[in-house]
Amino acid sequence: MARKIESLKIPGPAGLLEALLEEPEEREPIAAALICHPHPQHGGTMHTRVVHRTARGLRAAGAVVLRFNYRGVHLSEGSYDNGVGEIEDGRACLAFLRARYPDLPFAIAGFSFGSRIALKLAVDYPQATKVIPIGYPTTYRDRDYIHDITIPKIFIHSTHDEHGPRPDFEAFYETLPEPKELKWIESKDHFFVDNLEAFEKAVIETGAL
Repeated sequence: MARKIESLKIPGPAGLLEALLEEPEEREPIAAALICHPHPQHGGTMHTRVVHRTARGLRAAGAVVLRFNYRGVHLSEGSYDNGVGEIEDGRACLAFLRARYPDLPFAIAGFSFGSRIALKLAVDYPQATKVIPIGYPTTYRDRDYIHDITIPKIFIHSTHDEHGPRPDFEAFYETLPEPKELKWIESKDHFFVDNLEAFEKAVIETGAL
């Protein structure tokens, strides 16, 4: 069975959102996952390498994956909205994914700025199976909402993340309630640039369900 890849334009609150839907190779999906990309004003898109590897890892675990560009990124309509409208873009894409696969359990993932979007969404979707924040920047001081998340939080983080240094991240992680898990990836920067294979393996290990 060939992998299904579909380019989409999903209606969002500020216009159409460019998106890419991918099913797993050689099997029917057993779950669905939304992935949120990094900061759009610093070059982040749904094709960022870490986002691509996240999608590939989740597909290998058996999930159908939806990636999308926030408003104002590439072919998505609208303009940057300081992380507020981007949450609503994620909500619209998650609604689309759930409507397309109503019988599948679903998860939410995101990298860097996108990890914040994913965590914000997770507050409002306690029926999700888990949230996977990747490279969560400890420079984000608005964190109280994370304590309201009741689903499993599986953090994946570089050992040398310049936006979330290990001592800062460990201190932040210790404050979080269960259920939670932390996967450290030995790498020299925020983007796992020298160890993407280990990063992708960690994503696969989170599982589709």
